[in-house]
Amino acid sequence: MKMFVLACLAVVALANANPANWTYNTGYIVGGTNAASGAAPHQVSLQRSSHFCGGSIISDRWILTAAHCVSGLSASQLNIRYNTLTHNSGGSVVKASKIIPHTSYSSSTIDYDIALIQTSTPLTLGSANAQKIALPAQDSDPSGNVVITGWGTTSEGGSLPSRLQTVTVPVVARATCNSAYGGSITARMFCAGVLNVGGKDACQGDSGGPVVDSAGKLVGAVSWGRGCARPQYPGVYTRVGLFRTWITTNSGV
Repeated sequence: MKMFVLACLAVVALANANPANWTYNTGYIVGGTNAASGAAPHQVSLQRSSHFCGGSIISDRWILTAAHCVSGLSASQLNIRYNTLTHNSGGSVVKASKIIPHTSYSSSTIDYDIALIQTSTPLTLGSANAQKIALPAQDSDPSGNVVITGWGTTSEGGSLPSRLQTVTVPVVARATCNSAYGGSITARMFCAGVLNVGGKDACQGDSGGPVVDSAGKLVGAVSWGRGCARPQYPGVYTRVGLFRTWITTNSGV
């Protein structure tokens, strides 16, 4: 009987360790503030009939986002709104012409959660809220504080603000985060949040949005996590530095 109970507990533990059983940290900002004009000119809103994910401008023809945002979508279904602080108005809207998710992306482990989107026409860049963002060096690993931006619920299960939100959180040691998530954190991921305090995080609805370091480089894309801003569970982000060569190979950027 004891062995049966332990076996059941092991099954439960494995289920809880699987990111597919948890909530995508899909980019809405908890504990943040309204972004000022020019604070995140690389931020875009990915839209079908309305906003559903975020992304980052890396050139006048390419957007970087999370693979789980575009999994199963065709380019004809996707529009990109940019040059605005509100996801539902303003700025400009262009259509996508190509979607390139990483071929190793796994929906069960959320590993290799990165994708590129080519726009059908060049973006008009150079204004306060429309600029490309620099990419990190290959194999670089984020440290210190990072800035996350996105549109959406300001609490777990909450409502969406129309104004872009921003929050600053510290990077959490990979080993510490891996322990919190039961061994689910791979080398392609990193974690950030106020560990044991919570209150600041990305949340449901805007995956793929930018995570920027103090040097102004795009070090991450919002990926997944358990709930939003929970003290024991930092947000999990795609480590863009490990994909620098992949980005160049597929986009020329």
